[in-house]
Amino acid sequence: MSVKLVFSVVLALAATLLVGGPAHAAGRPAPGSLTGYAFDTCSAPPQAAMDAWWQESPYSAVGVYIGGSNRFCTQPELTAGWVRTQQRRGWHVLPLFVGPQASCSGYADKMSADLAVAEQQGRQQAGLAIQAARSLGIKARSTIYYDLEDYDIAPDDCRRAALSFVSGWAQALKGAHYSSGVYSNIAAAITSLDFADRVDPGHYTMPDEIWFAWANGRADVKTDSRVQSQQWDDHARVHQYLVDATQSYGGYSLVMDADWVDTGGGSVAPRAKQLCRGVDVDLHAYPQLKVGKRGPAVEAAQCLLRRQHFSKAAISGRYDKQSVAAVKKAQKKLGQKVTGKLTRPTWVALLARGSEPVLKVGSVGEDVRRLERALTAAGRRTPIDGVFSKKTAKAVTRYQRKSGLPPTGVVTDAVWAAFLG
Repeated sequence: MSVKLVFSVVLALAATLLVGGPAHAAGRPAPGSLTGYAFDTCSAPPQAAMDAWWQESPYSAVGVYIGGSNRFCTQPELTAGWVRTQQRRGWHVLPLFVGPQASCSGYADKMSADLAVAEQQGRQQAGLAIQAARSLGIKARSTIYYDLEDYDIAPDDCRRAALSFVSGWAQALKGAHYSSGVYSNIAAAITSLDFADRVDPGHYTMPDEIWFAWANGRADVKTDSRVQSQQWDDHARVHQYLVDATQSYGGYSLVMDADWVDTGGGSVAPRAKQLCRGVDVDLHAYPQLKVGKRGPAVEAAQCLLRRQHFSKAAISGRYDKQSVAAVKKAQKKLGQKVTGKLTRPTWVALLARGSEPVLKVGSVGEDVRRLERALTAAGRRTPIDGVFSKKTAKAVTRYQRKSGLPPTGVVTDAVWAAFLG
């Protein structure tokens, strides 16, 4: 991110004036619970680009600079309406604030080397960040990340002042019912925070989350010996693994950084809803069924047929004449060859039928379960757990290739349509 930070008096004044939002702004807390891909850019992209990237990119979250004296980029798109629209689309928003930098850095706007003053400056910057967040509808319980660019952590006065600054930042955010985060090079503020937490616990208030820049190309939140503390092990990490890249989706190219996010509670599916009492439809395989077949697969089929109003018969576990009639009715409705045998295409369509939301790594819930069942029936077996993981994305990519679709790993209406035949 360092190439994005150039001091600007005009932008500093603009950031200071970005105030006045309600204390309890509309929208959900940011970024919320997610285990998935994110990207961050200097300027918030226009809506057409955001929509195209939602449909085709693997990213589920976007990092945006909401203010600060060292924010270089202008933000013509960034409004409360922009934030609200992204959240409604499904995006998770990661707010970044970039104010005074380390006292030993080369930036024009720097924090004081005096520990008490630096801590007070951290509190003041938190106040400005909260005002900016509220004006954008980023409500309490959200995490705001302070961008503390690379600096030499060897000088004692510089390192301790930065720690005091971050401590004030974290305390002030907590007092306003926001969570605190710090973005930095893994070898700079992140290493310093980790060491301070381990050797002098309690002396500084630690941020709730860390966002570490380490361009190793690995989309995970694993670190090396520079982060040994367990302080941020429970879904409290973001890893920027690719920097200053140009990527294009849907005809829109952006200069961006790529991140792997594990925040909130992570991507954890809610408790599964039972489609039919006492019937398990999450099978390891969905075999072809014909008259005379018995067992759990027949029960699952009869459940689906009842749920989709192709049958009113009781769930017996026996593939009988009533089952044949229901399957024929479904096949006719689905535009398939009417045989009365429950074949792979019919299984896939019955399992996939429903709404057609965009799903990608990090998505959770019943729509993901439908997807996982349909993939399994189509021969792309994947765990049916309601969590769209990297493994799920690989199964989707294989299915897309087989179906002649672009292998994006993202489930769109074209994928749902392919399931239905």
